[in-house]
Amino acid sequence: MEAAQSLPVNYLPIIFQMIVALGFVVTTMFVTHKIGPKRKTKDKLTPFESGIEVVGNARTPISIKYFLVAILFVLFDVEVIFMYPWAVNFKAMGTNGMIEMFIFMATLLLGFIYVIKKGALDWD
Repeated sequence: MEAAQSLPVNYLPIIFQMIVALGFVVTTMFVTHKIGPKRKTKDKLTPFESGIEVVGNARTPISIKYFLVAILFVLFDVEVIFMYPWAVNFKAMGTNGMIEMFIFMATLLLGFIYVIKKGALDWD
């Protein structure tokens, strides 16, 4: 029994579907932009935030710590997602899978230690 080869012709249906989907999106956006109503009134051009009148300046400075914590959360959260397939296939992967996961976890731990040493999670 031969292994299935991945030939460029096998990707034609996928490429065709992507072209059709992209064409549909572009066509729909173009047509709705051209035939849609264009009434600009004072009420439509004022900022609207959840039914609350705008008060103050939206450009107030925010501490970079908020963004840093958010980025670190996303980074480590995405890394944890990689552990689920490993946990599902734990027995099938054997000793090699265990060693690879230890290396992965050690890398994550080193990154976490680096973040703590840099003081990224310290709130002053």
